[in-house]
Amino acid sequence: MLDETLTYALIMIMKTHRNQIAAALVPLGLHVGQELLLNQLWKQDGLTQSELIGRLGVEPPTVTKTVQRLERAGFLHRAPDPDRPRVTRVWLTDAGKAVREPVEQIWARMDEELLGTFDAGEREVFARLLRAMP
Repeated sequence: MLDETLTYALIMIMKTHRNQIAAALVPLGLHVGQELLLNQLWKQDGLTQSELIGRLGVEPPTVTKTVQRLERAGFLHRAPDPDRPRVTRVWLTDAGKAVREPVEQIWARMDEELLGTFDAGEREVFARLLRAMP
């Protein structure tokens, strides 16, 4: 049966975890997935939408819609590149910068909840195995 496979177990864990993250982001005014785009701007502000698409590995309409929603919510803004006016860059606002720490705290808490029953050795092995997966 499918529900006896590791793939099924992994999908169910991912769904539960994603729902928990979604609920934790609501008080910040964010929807699940938006923090992934913001994370790329926290690493390097002023990326183009094409660069965001490449870094996130998602379809162009997904980034376009996410950028529009985050812009309407006041977390970022778009502006022409001063050296290449036909290129638009995405910049964090103060609000976009301010949610970094709370989002990072949520993700750290989610890691703790995910790994809560593991001892230190099991956590290390689990992390290594996850990072080794394609």
